[in-house]
Amino acid sequence: MKALVYRGPGKISLEDKPKPKIENPTDCLVRITTTTICGTDLHIWKGDVSTVAAGRTLGHEGVGVIDALGSAVSNFRLGDKVLISCITSCGKCHYCKNKMYSHCETGGWLLGNKIDGTQAEYVRIPFADTSLHPIPAGLDEEAVVMFSDVLPTGFETGVLKGQIKLGDTVAIIGAGPIGLATLLTAQFYCPAEIIMVDVDEHRLEVAKRLGATKTINDRDNGAINGILQMTNQKGVDVAIEAVGTPEAFNTCQAIIAPGGHIANIGVHGKNVILHLEKLWDKNITLTTALVDTFTTPTLLKTFVSHKLDPSQLITHHFDLSEILKAYEVFEDAARQHSLKVIIKSG
Repeated sequence: MKALVYRGPGKISLEDKPKPKIENPTDCLVRITTTTICGTDLHIWKGDVSTVAAGRTLGHEGVGVIDALGSAVSNFRLGDKVLISCITSCGKCHYCKNKMYSHCETGGWLLGNKIDGTQAEYVRIPFADTSLHPIPAGLDEEAVVMFSDVLPTGFETGVLKGQIKLGDTVAIIGAGPIGLATLLTAQFYCPAEIIMVDVDEHRLEVAKRLGATKTINDRDNGAINGILQMTNQKGVDVAIEAVGTPEAFNTCQAIIAPGGHIANIGVHGKNVILHLEKLWDKNITLTTALVDTFTTPTLLKTFVSHKLDPSQLITHHFDLSEILKAYEVFEDAARQHSLKVIIKSG
C-alpha cells in the first residue's frame, strides 16, 4: 500500500509499505477513503515531536470503511463507514473512566505518533469499539473528517477549558484551522466579543465570515496594545493560544483580565516563559490539554442538525499520490490561502 512516511526532521516521503494486519482481538483494519493534514503533522515534520520515530506513517484523522475485524469487536461490521478518532481509548482504564482518553494507559495519541497512522491506504485501529464512530447516512464525508481532531480540539481544549460563557470577551490567538474551529464552537456560548489575531490577512477575512466580531493583524506586533485599547485596558475574559509559539503565549499572558482563563491549545516545540511576576495576583486560570475527543458524538449531532458547518474550513483537495504537494500547500498557508486540505485515497 502507499503511505506517507516520516524519515526524520524535514524528511517525509510517499512509500510502499505492507498492508497492516489485525494484531489484537480488539483491532479493526480500516481502508482510508478521506484524510487530512494537521498542524501537528507539520510539527512532526520539523522534528518538534520526539516521540515520533523515523519510519512512522503519519496522520491521525480520517474516514474509511472497515476492511477487517478482530474477534472481540462488537460495535461494527465489515463495510461500515466510520470516523477515526485522533485519540485511541481502551475505555476501561482509570483515565478513560474519567474521560481523559488522551492519557489512556494503553492508548492515547497513538496514530501517526507511536503507531502507523491514517495518511495511507489502510490503517490498523486498536480498541476499535471505543476509538471509531459510526457515520450517519448522508453526511458529507469530507466535512466529517473535521470531527477526527480539529473540531473536538478547538471545542474541548479551547472553548471548554477556557470556560467561555454568555457575554464574555474572548481573544483567539491564531486563525489557522484550530483557531477557526475554536471560533465556530465558541459561538455555542454566545460571547459578546470574539477577537481573532493572526498575521495572515486572508485567514482574518475567513474569521470574519465565520463569526469573529473583531480581527487584528499582528504583523507589526500591535495585538496586545490593540486588545487592551478595545477593552479599556481591562483585557479579555478568555485568551486562547492556538499557534504553539512563545510569542502567541506571551500575548495571552499580556491581555488576560483579572479572573480570566488562558487556554493553551498549541503544540509547543520551544520553551516559553510564564510571567508569574505579573500574573501571581490576577486570579487567572491556565489550562493545557491534549484533546480527549469525548465531545465527538455531541459535535456530530450539531452537524446533523445543521448547527455547525465545518466544510467551511476546507480549501484544497488532493489524491494520496499528491500528498507531498499537499504538505507544501498546507505549510505555505499565507501564499496558498490554505486551511484544511482533503486527501482522497481510493
